[in-house]
Amino acid sequence: MLEDYLNKLKIEDLKFLEKYLNVPSLLRLKKVGYFCGMDYASKKVYDFLEYVSRYDHSLNVALIVYRLTKDKKMTLAGLFHDISTPCFAHVIDYMNKDYLKQDSTEEYTEDILSKDVYLEKCLKEDRIEVEEIGNFKRYSIVDNNRPKLCADRLDGVILPGLFWTKDLKIEELEDIINSIRVYKNSDNELEIGFNNFKIARKILEVSENIDIYCHSNYDNYMMSLLASITKRSIDIGLINYRDLYILNEEELFNILINSNDSYIKNNLELFLNIGIEDIPKIEMPPIKKRVLNPLVNGKRIK
Repeated sequence: MLEDYLNKLKIEDLKFLEKYLNVPSLLRLKKVGYFCGMDYASKKVYDFLEYVSRYDHSLNVALIVYRLTKDKKMTLAGLFHDISTPCFAHVIDYMNKDYLKQDSTEEYTEDILSKDVYLEKCLKEDRIEVEEIGNFKRYSIVDNNRPKLCADRLDGVILPGLFWTKDLKIEELEDIINSIRVYKNSDNELEIGFNNFKIARKILEVSENIDIYCHSNYDNYMMSLLASITKRSIDIGLINYRDLYILNEEELFNILINSNDSYIKNNLELFLNIGIEDIPKIEMPPIKKRVLNPLVNGKRIK
């Protein structure tokens, strides 16, 4: 199903992008899951239809941007916007107590890009500076503030809608993709929207349900549990914080699973095997609301 989605996003004239898909720091993201390490969690709690990586998400975002703009620099900013995603992604924001913004892990983006020798070679060939793609927030089509819609946020509705909450069907994607447009919003910036009210309403409904899932007791318990395991591994010197940005999740999980530390062993046992009915009620942290108010033909839906 993921391949079907990718094929619906693809358009002609993407040759310039091919060499960038082999950038080493980007390839690491093939083993960093989109669902924040929950692919390793108890199957009694999570039932994802497929494994989705941050690499998959990054490529989707780049393709959405290029479909709409044909702008190479903006497309590359979309491709590399998650380059500094650590192992377990937003679990590390939990570990850092960054529940509201969930952007505490973005600080290494330009540092990682500037040290990738292969990427430097590719950019030099295309006469693009790393600064032009490293600060992806300069491009409102790639990233903007809620409740606005951008490529990152649109794919961030589609992927969970398909593979986690299952509110979206693959048959609906073609109409969704064909309905996206670029408008100028009331802040005089470019923003992704829709030319079809029904489709915009569907995306809004899926987004609201994802927010319910993300605010569920079970999701916050499992995210907090993995955050505590990761923090313990750093505290005892099993790994260091920087390793979260260098290792992939498969490598990190192997380190955790082979640890003899009793705290890690006992909590990993819970993480791997707990039943959803056995998850205790926990105090909910002030998690960010995934509010969305997309444009339809240039006007807010609500």
